[in-house]
Parts: sequence; structure tokens; C-alpha cells
Amino acid sequence: MAESVDELKTIVVNLRKEGLSTQQIADELSLSQDTVAWMLTSSNEGVVAKPMDMRVGWRTIGVRPTRIAAIGHIMADVALEECGENIDTVVGISLNGILFANEIAAELDSEVSIYRSLNHESATGSLSNKYGRVSGKNVLVVDDVLSTGATMSQCISDLQDEGASVVLATVLLNKTNQNEISGVPLRGLIRATVI
Repeated sequence: MAESVDELKTIVVNLRKEGLSTQQIADELSLSQDTVAWMLTSSNEGVVAKPMDMRVGWRTIGVRPTRIAAIGHIMADVALEECGENIDTVVGISLNGILFANEIAAELDSEVSIYRSLNHESATGSLSNKYGRVSGKNVLVVDDVLSTGATMSQCISDLQDEGASVVLATVLLNKTNQNEISGVPLRGLIRATVI
């Protein structure tokens, strides 16, 4: 993990040079898109106000499938507590929500689907048509980190436009004080907020 903001900026700039979008860099580094945009545009910290954010490193979990499965099991338990067995499809937000969604769906014996998040500049995403359908179904949405809620909100809106009833949103880490998002209950396994 980068030791300083300057080191992190270098990583962000290099990822952009490799062709990654703002959303993809945010996913890769578990930062908000606002923070990534700030790092890409600010050459002088006094020019643009630095967003309030924290970088999350969960590589220790991510490198072992058994650890992802354990976290997925906990998320499934939270979903059962909140919704009972009333979840038909689990939707993972790309990139980092996909592995958790797969584990949760296996635990709940539900279908799984994938939502591809895109840059916040275009404020759109898309549901993969290769996986479970959401129309007329009760859906759980899962991601790794909730920073501002923009991606999760867009996903919920897009799923509702597809005819889904989004009954719960869950994340590994909630970096906000929100307990609901777009009218949907939001549960994070961990909450970390700036005080």
C-alpha cells in the first residue's frame, strides 16, 4: 500500500496511463472517484480542495478464495437477518463486488448477476445479460466499499428500471453515515467515517 499521498498520486497517474478509467482506478485502489479525479487534476494541493477520503486495503482478504467465501458467508448471514429468504438474485457491482456476490448467491441458493459500473462522468452502468435476470425479482446488491454512494445509487436505479425490487444493499466497508441508499436499506460489515 502506498505510504503517502504523493506515492498514491503516482500510482493513480500510472494507472491512467495504462488506460484505466476513473471508475476502474477507484475500484483498484478502493478510493472514491472524487479522490481519483482530484489526484489526476491537482498539481498543487492548494488549487483544488482535497476530498475527504480514506484508502482501503483489503488485499489480505482478496488473495485467498477461502477468505472471500468467509466474508460472503457473513454477508449472506446479514442478508438473511434483514430479508429472510426473500432474495432471488444477488447482483455484484464490478469489479470488487463480483466475488462477494458469487459467494452470497451460493450461500442463499440464489441467482447471481453482474452490474458493470462505469465512470461517474457518464453516470451510467449496465447489467450483464449473461447471468441471472432481475425483472420481477427481489435483488440484493453487493460491492466492496461504499465511498460516496454514487455507483450504488446508479446501480439501484438501473436495476429498478429493469423491473427489480432492490431489497438490500450490502458492502464490506461503508465509508459514510448512511443506513439506506436510494430508499434501500444499506448494511456494511464495517463502517469507517471521518469524525
